[in-house]
Amino acid sequence: MNPYIDEDLAALAEHARRFAQGRVAPGFLERDKTRVLDRALMREMGEMGFIAPELPEDMGGQGMGCLAAGVICEEIARADLSFSYLNLLASLNGQILSHHGQPEVVKPWLDKLTRGEAIFAIALTEPRGGSDAANLRLRIERVGNEYVVNGEKTSISAADQADAAVVFGRTGSVESAAHGVTALLMPMNLPGITRSRFDCHGQRAIGRGSLFFENVRVPLDHRLGDENKGFVQVMQGFDFSRALIGMQVLAVARVALEETWEYVAQREAFGKPLSAFQGVSHPLADFDTQVQAARLLCLQTLWLKDRGAPHTAEAAMCKWWAPKLAYEAIHQCLLMFGHGGYDRGPMEQRLRDVLGFQIGDGTAQIMKTIIARTRAGRKAVPA
Repeated sequence: MNPYIDEDLAALAEHARRFAQGRVAPGFLERDKTRVLDRALMREMGEMGFIAPELPEDMGGQGMGCLAAGVICEEIARADLSFSYLNLLASLNGQILSHHGQPEVVKPWLDKLTRGEAIFAIALTEPRGGSDAANLRLRIERVGNEYVVNGEKTSISAADQADAAVVFGRTGSVESAAHGVTALLMPMNLPGITRSRFDCHGQRAIGRGSLFFENVRVPLDHRLGDENKGFVQVMQGFDFSRALIGMQVLAVARVALEETWEYVAQREAFGKPLSAFQGVSHPLADFDTQVQAARLLCLQTLWLKDRGAPHTAEAAMCKWWAPKLAYEAIHQCLLMFGHGGYDRGPMEQRLRDVLGFQIGDGTAQIMKTIIARTRAGRKAVPA
């Protein structure tokens, strides 16, 4: 019995799992090799209502809440973490667009997003600033009834595949830091935009790369939030995505543990199942315990968000703990399979895929600073 998942959410999770196992899982290894997302499969997922279901119905969603998004994201990630990044990006960008965009501008994009007809990127990181997210140099200048954008973004998920992006840039002075940043909705087919793609260790289907902007003109009505306040306003949506990341990586750890428990119960050594040896069963029991606890924290965070309650510290806990724990758990599972786990296949791909979440979307050090500031106060934990 789970206090956060009622019968309706359990049925939704089962529905998503059938889709994930039947349609997403079969292409798991192939997408890693080709580094190409299946757009037709993404549209299928959209048709089933599995993309950003938390958005209101008038914004293209199902009005189902953030817990619903969490259980769907979890089931897709069990089948393929990289493919589930589509769910994560849709929910993060969907929140930003629906809360801060002009309805007549963002509604067509939200319809495409939830139908699985568009991929959105979030363009925040720059070459000179990763964790120092507000230290931006990309310049957004107002010229008449347009903004003109110049600069570079890097380590952007889906950079070369995105149809549009939420782009953060500086409209105020450098000294104004976060209070001089503006966010724009930018179609990626605008003149002056070029892209590159990295050869990443994991999450290869979604990929990461750089975006280059040279005198890119964007209408004023594509601004998200207030001018010079985009960072402060829009970044609040990251609490939601951090909890979803926790659900994703823990889903991968859970399926790895399930497979490993089954394997060690069947594989014999010295006349006994491997599970009879405490050196095998106890580490798995340790990770199983911690993964279950971390999942409850993620569910609690989404539950708090659905109720409009503060959840910034909890979201940061999800973000630093879950990726680290998932990586360590999958690593242990891989070792239990011996050379079979080390060979190219599901287990080693899972290990590569979850590792990236210890880097992107906020490092453990930044998350712990957020927790400390929430608990002790920002003055007690200065920048």
